[in-house]
Parts: sequence; structure tokens; C-alpha cells
Amino acid sequence: MPNTVDYKKDYKHLYLPPAEPVILEVPRMPYVMLDGSGDPNGEEFGRQTEALYAFSYAVKMSYRGDEVPAGYYDYKVFPLEGIWDLADYTKPATDKSNFKYTIMIRQPDFLTEEGFRRFLEQTKRKKPNPYLDRLRFGLVEDGLCCQMLHIGSYGDEPASFARMEAHCAELGYERISQTHREIYLSDPRKTAPSKLRTVLRFQVRKR
Repeated sequence: MPNTVDYKKDYKHLYLPPAEPVILEVPRMPYVMLDGSGDPNGEEFGRQTEALYAFSYAVKMSYRGDEVPAGYYDYKVFPLEGIWDLADYTKPATDKSNFKYTIMIRQPDFLTEEGFRRFLEQTKRKKPNPYLDRLRFGLVEDGLCCQMLHIGSYGDEPASFARMEAHCAELGYERISQTHREIYLSDPRKTAPSKLRTVLRFQVRKR
């Protein structure tokens, strides 16, 4: 089997940006996704995350099965990501019950729609989870974006977003959406809040 594809090395510009804002073009990539709403600190969000990981590991370990996907290559499972928005913009952004989100995990390029359906049924049999029925597969292209590595608690993210927006303004770019993407490089269950590492990203355009 060829060398393992490691997102931290092979896609470093996407997953390990500097702790300073940068402008970059984010290409189209395949994802398995799940839409949700409400406070991410609750049990529901945890079960949704488990469904995404259960599916993703089924794809990764498929080389051990009888039907190995065409073009299979070894790789490290990509980190959890989320696109975040508010359900009601009249409510404060600190109201976590008002969150609306799509959480997702990037998939290897060899995964097809047919493969998605096959591995989904396989995962349902081996690791039943009600949220598996809500998984969907598709291509996502963020396009032109500003991003940076945020080090610290999730509650401190507004300061990093302010730095990103100031950087964009200085270079002649503007944010085009209230939604933003977060890529979670740390496990909050095992990492102190001050040491959490999260990639923050939002879409921009040239003025």
C-alpha cells in the first residue's frame, strides 16, 4: 500500500494555517454531512458526531473487507468540521440554543455516491445510531476565504474573527456571509480550553 495520506502534511495549507489571518482558495472536496440545530454541548450533538465518525472509519477500514473501493489509498481520517449560523438573527450570538449548523468530515477522493450508500448500510448494521439516517454525501467548495488558526477556548473566537475581518479590510476583501467554518484539531474532552486549536474560516470576495 502506498504512503499514508496525512492531512496535516499533504493538506497543511488547509488544516494547519498560521495563527495569523491568510487569504486562500479552498477547492471542492467530498464530505459526509449532517444538519442540526441547538446547543452543541448537549447529548444530541455528541451522537451526531459519533455517527459521522462511525461512517468515516468504516470507509477508512474498508481495505480489510471483501469489496475494497476502486482507487483505495491509506489515509488518516480527517478532522470534524462545522459550518455555523444562527436560526434567529434577532437573538444574541451567545444564545447557543439558537445555533444552526452542518457538521461534516471530509472523505477520500475515491468515495463515490454508490460507496456512500454501501458504507452507510454497513455502518447501520455494525454501529446503530439514529443520526446515521440523516447523513448525506456531497461536494463542498468554499472558494475564496480568509482563515487562521485560533488557539484558545471557543468563547474567545470573536477576537480572532475581528482580526480576520480587519486583515480582509486592509487587503481590500470583504466577508460575504454570516456563516463560518470551524475545523477542530483538538479533542475538547482531553484538551484544556486555553490550548484548543481550531481553524476558523469564512468566505470573502475582492472589493
